[in-house]
Amino acid sequence: MPDISLRFHKDMLVLSAPLDGVLAQQGVAMSHDREFINLIEPEVVRDAYRLELAAGAQCLVTQTAGITRARLAHTNREDQAAELAQAALCVVNSLRPQHVFAEIGPCGLPLDSSNEASLEQSRAQYAQAAEAFGEGGFDAFFLNGMTHPADMRCALEGVRAVTQMPIIASLDLPFQADAVEVRDQSILGEEEGLFWPGGSGFRDAFMMMEACGAAVVGFASTAPLELVCAYAKRLRAMVSVPLLVQLSIGPANPKQMAATAENPYFCPDVLIEAATELRGAKVQFLRACGNARPAYTGALAIASSGFDVLTRKEAGADGH
Repeated sequence: MPDISLRFHKDMLVLSAPLDGVLAQQGVAMSHDREFINLIEPEVVRDAYRLELAAGAQCLVTQTAGITRARLAHTNREDQAAELAQAALCVVNSLRPQHVFAEIGPCGLPLDSSNEASLEQSRAQYAQAAEAFGEGGFDAFFLNGMTHPADMRCALEGVRAVTQMPIIASLDLPFQADAVEVRDQSILGEEEGLFWPGGSGFRDAFMMMEACGAAVVGFASTAPLELVCAYAKRLRAMVSVPLLVQLSIGPANPKQMAATAENPYFCPDVLIEAATELRGAKVQFLRACGNARPAYTGALAIASSGFDVLTRKEAGADGH
C-alpha cells in the first residue's frame, strides 16, 4: 500500500461510500451489527466493497464508525475493539485497494468542554479506538461524523497522543434547507458566518483541526452544491493541508426530477457536476455519504479520474 501522504496535493481520490444501505438491504441490523458483521459474515462485507472498487473508489473506508468503547458498550462488546478493528482491516485488505482509511466515529459520550475530566474521558475513548487498529494495514485514520468542533478536538488529541499515523478529519456542517438566513448569509457573508452551539465558528473550527494534527481536513454537508463549493473555497484559503468534501445523499425518491434544497443530490448524475465544481475549489478527496450507493461513488470517480487537484505551477508555489 503506497504512503497516502505521497499523494497529498496531487491526484484527486474518491473514498468508498458507507456500506450501511447495501448491508441493511441484505438484512443486517446496522445499529447492532455494523462492526460485528466483519467477524461473522466477512464475505457479505467484502462483496459490498467490491462494488465500491468496481465503481472506482481508490480509498476504502473500514466499517468501524462505532469502534469506540462507549459505542461498543451498547452491545456489550467494549472488550472486542481490537478484534473488530483487525477483522475490518482484514476484509478491506483482502481486496488489495490502493488505500485504506480506518474510520473512527463519535464516541457519543456527553461532553462538557469546560470540564477537564469530561474532555479527558472523551480523549481516552478515541485513543483506545486508535490503539485497537495498531500501526499496520491502513494508510490513515478517518475521524468522521463529529457534529461539534469540541468533539473533533478531543478525537484529534486522543488519536494523536498514541500514533503518528496521518489523520483525515471531517466535521459535519449544520444546514437547514428551510432557513433562508443560513442559505443567504452562511460563509458567503461575514467573517465567520457558520456557527455551532457554544459559539464555535467556521474559521476557528477548521484552523483548530489543522493545528491539532489533521493531515487532511474537510466536512460533510447536505447543503446545495453552490453552498458546498463556497464552504470549500473559504476553507482552501484558510488551511494548507488537502481538503475532503463529503456530499450527503438523501433518501431515494424515484419521482424527484430535479435538485431541491432538501435533496440536492437526488441522482448519481448530479455528482458529476459536483466533482467538477469541487475540483475548481481545489478539493482533493471526495466522498458520497448518507444514503449513497456505488453509483454515486462511480459518478465522482468518473468526473475526477486523471485530474490533479493543483496544477504543477500551483503545487510548486505551495512548496509541494
